[in-house]
Amino acid sequence: MENIYTDLIKKGKKTIDDVPKTLKKKVQAILDKKEDEKVKEILTE
Repeated sequence: MENIYTDLIKKGKKTIDDVPKTLKKKVQAILDKKEDEKVKEILTE
């Protein structure tokens, strides 16, 4: 379920506020990890 919400947020169809409380921390962690990976990729170019 976390990945579904993550994808919807990335597509702009949902926001983190739309995620149920029980999943919010996990979804935020996934989003943060993906953002960290993007930053690392940019810095190594």
